[in-house]
Amino acid sequence: MPPVTPDPAADAPFRPRRGRVVPQVVAVTFVAVFTAVAVGMGVLGGWSPSDQVVLVVFALVVGGFVWRYSQIRAVPGPDGLTVRNLVVTRTVGWDEVEAVRFVDGDPWPTLMLEDGDDVAVMAVQRVDGPHGRAEAERLVRLVEGRRTAS
Repeated sequence: MPPVTPDPAADAPFRPRRGRVVPQVVAVTFVAVFTAVAVGMGVLGGWSPSDQVVLVVFALVVGGFVWRYSQIRAVPGPDGLTVRNLVVTRTVGWDEVEAVRFVDGDPWPTLMLEDGDDVAVMAVQRVDGPHGRAEAERLVRLVEGRRTAS
């Protein structure tokens, strides 16, 4: 078989629209507010420096977790799809994908793998409306095209 010629539009990374900006704003705001509270409680509330540090560290941990949500994506490559979800990043080979499921009510598509495992593709989100549906269709076409080519 001839090698698959990459299509730049089809091979573009999948990224949610609303799921990028909102978490970044929330994370930065959360850290800023909690840091201001920690400083204020040190000055006005009599908190010890260790209390202030604990609150700021807590804000950084929560802010980092929320920021991670903005980093969700799925990147097509020659050998498979690298899916970066909220907690786990996994590369799935094109030949491992049996089907793509995105039924009504699901927040994002799911890759059904030959070994019975499922991988959520949080980078394509129903909340993005028509764009999300179009991206899900692009994902299906990409998987079908790459699966038949391998």
